Amino acid sequence: MELKKALENGCFDLHLHTTASDGSFSPSEVVKMAAQKGLVTIAITDHDTIDGFQEALQTGRKLNLTVIQGIELSTKYKGKSIDILGYHIQESKELLDILQKMKEHRYHRSQLIVNKFCELGMTITSDDVQKYSKGDIIARPHIAKAVVAKGYAKNTQEVFDLYLGDGKPCAVDKMVHSPDEGINLIHNAGGTAVLAHPLLIQDDIIVEELMQLPFDGIEVWHRKHREEDIIRYKSLAKKYKKLMTGGSDFHNEEHKIGEFGFEL
Repeated sequence: MELKKALENGCFDLHLHTTASDGSFSPSEVVKMAAQKGLVTIAITDHDTIDGFQEALQTGRKLNLTVIQGIELSTKYKGKSIDILGYHIQESKELLDILQKMKEHRYHRSQLIVNKFCELGMTITSDDVQKYSKGDIIARPHIAKAVVAKGYAKNTQEVFDLYLGDGKPCAVDKMVHSPDEGINLIHNAGGTAVLAHPLLIQDDIIVEELMQLPFDGIEVWHRKHREEDIIRYKSLAKKYKKLMTGGSDFHNEEHKIGEFGFEL
């Protein structure tokens, strides 16, 4: 099913994470939860990987639910983290080579972050972190959970606020590309490139600048977007003739699949 048809149908969630990156549930579990919600189309959009798609696709076929192969690519623009959602991407050699390099960098980055916590007197190990990573990718949420488990913080949000957020003592930059490079990578893989959760960029001037790049769409609906945000991004999408998409950005049980402010 094409994106436009999914949007017209209304029973969709085009932003879902699994244990292939930093989600709490396996690809199969996510698909089953989506089916229980009565969704018709979903997209698996793990961070910088497509490893969870085949498992999700197989489960989707059993449950008569359309699963789109997606991704959420990490890019950087003017010091801001810019995430790009890619839909209907194909497994090109270029894409797979770059994703492998990004995976290797993530692992090296995780070791550097663990070392920084240890230098601050918070002793955690790679084994402590690995307990919370059910896939091949180790991400910051896995490290944050290990820090909380050791009693160094009340919750993962506190870990990000004090240590892991951009510019904080234990932060280490990801291997990222420019938005132009990310868009081209998705397009070269036959996909559709959509600007993810523009509200989280926290700069409307930059969001408008990004809309002048060859994005195909913008994520108008998101669980963190309020009504006034949705109105603003709808207007921007119409101004630049971009496709309007939406998703819950589901990671864990605190988020609700299929609930992100979208109304027919």
